[in-house]
Formats: sequence, C-alpha cells, structure tokens
Amino acid sequence: MAVGAREGTVSLALGEPGWPMPAPARRSLEHQGRTGGPLPYGPNSSSPELVAAVAGQHGIPLAPEEVMVTSGSQAALFALFHAHVEAGSAVLVPDPGFVAYRSLAQLCQAHPVGYALGPGGALDVDLVEAALGEALRSGRPVSVVVVNHPANPTGGLADAESLRRLAELCTRHGAVLVSDEVYRDLWVGAGGQPAGLHEVAGLAAGVVLGSVSKAFGAPGLRVGWAVGPAELLAPARVVHNAMTTAPARPSQDAATALLTSAGEVLPAARREVARRWEVLAEVAPELLALADAVAGRPHPGPAAGTGSCSGQQPAAGAGSRSMSRAGFYLWLPLPAGIDPAGTTAFALRVRDESLVTTVPGVAFGPRGAGFLRVSLGGPVEELVEGLLRLAPWWEG
Repeated sequence: MAVGAREGTVSLALGEPGWPMPAPARRSLEHQGRTGGPLPYGPNSSSPELVAAVAGQHGIPLAPEEVMVTSGSQAALFALFHAHVEAGSAVLVPDPGFVAYRSLAQLCQAHPVGYALGPGGALDVDLVEAALGEALRSGRPVSVVVVNHPANPTGGLADAESLRRLAELCTRHGAVLVSDEVYRDLWVGAGGQPAGLHEVAGLAAGVVLGSVSKAFGAPGLRVGWAVGPAELLAPARVVHNAMTTAPARPSQDAATALLTSAGEVLPAARREVARRWEVLAEVAPELLALADAVAGRPHPGPAAGTGSCSGQQPAAGAGSRSMSRAGFYLWLPLPAGIDPAGTTAFALRVRDESLVTTVPGVAFGPRGAGFLRVSLGGPVEELVEGLLRLAPWWEG
C-alpha cells in the first residue's frame, strides 16, 4: 500500500512497535560500539547466554537443544517449513492469517489450505478439523498446521482447551504443529497473558515461535526463536545455518539484554500498547465499537467528551478500557454499503483521498474480504492523525 502513496501519507499499515527501543538493548549496542577488537560470527546455535535467556522466558524447563535462535521468527518459519513440509502435501493456515504462511507453503511446493476462525478471530478446533478432513479427502496428507495467537490480523485468541485439542488432532494425524506466539506478551486488560501451547499441552505438542520484534520493541535486531522437541528442531537448524549462519552477534547480545530485563521491558511495552488502544477509544470510538460488535465483544460506551472529530491528542490513560486484548491490530469492517469484493479498491481510495494507509483484509486470505487491518503500533502522534483521517469514512 505504500507504493504509490502520496507525500504526507500516514501509515496505519505497518505492524511494528513505534515506541523507543528499550534501554537494555541500547546500552548493549552502545557498549559493543565502544569495545575494540574483532566482531566475530555468532555461533550457529547462538550464544549460550541468549539460548539460556530464551529458555528462561519460555515458562517451562528446557534443554539447550530445545531452543533454536534464528534471524527473526520469519527465519524460524522458513527453516521449519523447509525441514517439515513435504512437496504436494497440505499446510493448514489460518484464514485470515499472516501472509507468510501461505507463501512459505507454496515455496515448499505444498498446498496452503485455509481454515476459518471463530468469532473475533478465535481458534475453533472444529473448523481446523474440517479443513484437515477436506485436505485428506482430496488425497493430500497434512504435513504442518499453523496456529497464530494472539492473531495477526484479527487479534483473536486461543484458549487452553482449544490448544490442547489442536495438539491432540495434530498428533493423531502426524502433522507438525507450529504455534506462532510472537504477540503473546502484548496483552492488556484484566484477562492476563493468553494461553501458550507448551504451558497447556507440553513441549511434545509442537514448536512455539517467539521474537524480540513485538513485545520487546526491537524488530530491527532480527532475532527470533523456535522452541520445541529437539528432533523437530534439528533438521530446521541445518536449513537455518545454510540460510544465514547465525543472527548478527551485536543483535544476539542486545536480545540477551532485553530478555534478561523482561521484568522491566514487558510491562513498559504493555503500557505502550494499552495507551494506543486508549487513543483509539478517544479519537475514533465508533471504529472500536464497530470492530468489537462484529467480533462479538461487549463494548462500553465512549468516555465522556471524546470523539473522532475533537482533533485533540488524548492524554495518556484517557479512554481506558478494562476489556482484555492482545496485540495492536484493529480488524475493522468496511463501512456499510461497501462491497467486500472491493476491499482493496476501498483501501486504495482511502489512501489516495485521505492520505492514510491500511492493509486490505484480502491480503491475509479470502476470508479477509470486507475488512481492513489497522495497525495501532506506530508513534502515537501518527496514530492520532491517521485515525482522524480514517474515521470520517464510517460517519453517516
């Protein structure tokens, strides 16, 4: 959507944190910049300190061989797909879901099969099982099943019982379960941290992905990881080593600093995310109410004196909501009267006429028609301006 955008266009499209890189990472990078001597490759298996930090953050006991550090979680996905996806097989992916899942399946000469999501983008194992049965009836074995929770683009969650059922389903059919949990630490509200696959179903259930790119506020470090049974990670390590040798050593050290400072970094990140949801509730309460209504979430009325036409930047803490959310994406239905078949055309019209970019829902799969993904993650000043430009399309 950025290609062809006019000068002055505000982006509500990019899915990355817009708050400052946390101080532990800055201090680590500054220290490395002042240190003389060579800058070596990182070990293929990453530094022992970073492996230990990932294990310590994961929530269950882990051996070093059960952690694979990668150049971002995207590299973990690439390595896992190329290690476990068989040509001609089916790969089950959420629809709508993160765009890379489909692309990676196709790169492996497999067939991505989208499964529908429940209300609010929640994981519904019955719908996964229906898609799996459809793949099997078509003569395609299912090699990998991907679940993303909290979900990009919908913000949907997976409860503990659904994760247990999904793990059992994958075990029964011999499919590798990949649980993408990179947004799991970005929760706000009274519900607390969403369920995690390994915590509810054990390490043998599959592979869990994490990253410093979201909750740890450092996407430019390009450090992620996969945690799972050693026998599932071993062939993926060979792929990753051939791809990139190892994440950059300065990035490894900075990521270690972030993970070992999680008690400081993660609460601060959740405050940043909470502030952005509060900004939405203040500046464009009708957009939040519409998205919540379609998702089946109860929605309190707007705070007194707020609205999309105020033109004022809300104070931090204004318009607070106690509802549990995770991540920083608003899954926004198109205005009434707009044909879902014209989702991309509508997004382009908003971009060109109001100078604000979003992502058309069809980019995430056919079931994304009729929606836009609005990222709340950027700098607050840009978010306010972008929402002020976006909201009038839903008025009247």
